[in-house]
Amino acid sequence: MKKLEIKALTENLSEVLAFIDKELEAADCSMKTQMQIDIAVEEIFVNIANYAYSPEVGTAVITIDVTDDAFVIGFSDCGIPYDPLAKPDPDITLSAEERSIGGLGIYMVKKSMDDVIYEYRDGQNILTFKKDR
Repeated sequence: MKKLEIKALTENLSEVLAFIDKELEAADCSMKTQMQIDIAVEEIFVNIANYAYSPEVGTAVITIDVTDDAFVIGFSDCGIPYDPLAKPDPDITLSAEERSIGGLGIYMVKKSMDDVIYEYRDGQNILTFKKDR
């Protein structure tokens, strides 16, 4: 398992994606899967950067574990406890004007990944997602 600890700032997203992509490319991840993972990583990291510590700045820890069967990416922060999976999925049958703001990004993560788990443990938000190979 590889780990990156970084300040949770949106300007650090490129470093987070480079960290993830290096491991995916070394594991011969398909371009389609890499793009799906990158979108999910961006969504989760930007949410941590924008909301976990607001208005302060804290750190995020990103992990990646490459197995024979899957790519497992984890995020943890010590920010405000928040379970993004507890919010109901947006009604995508409604027009953009009719939908309430928020929730679409985590919905995309849930739909594009094979498993998404959230837990609050030892003062940390921990979100892990898995993408099968």
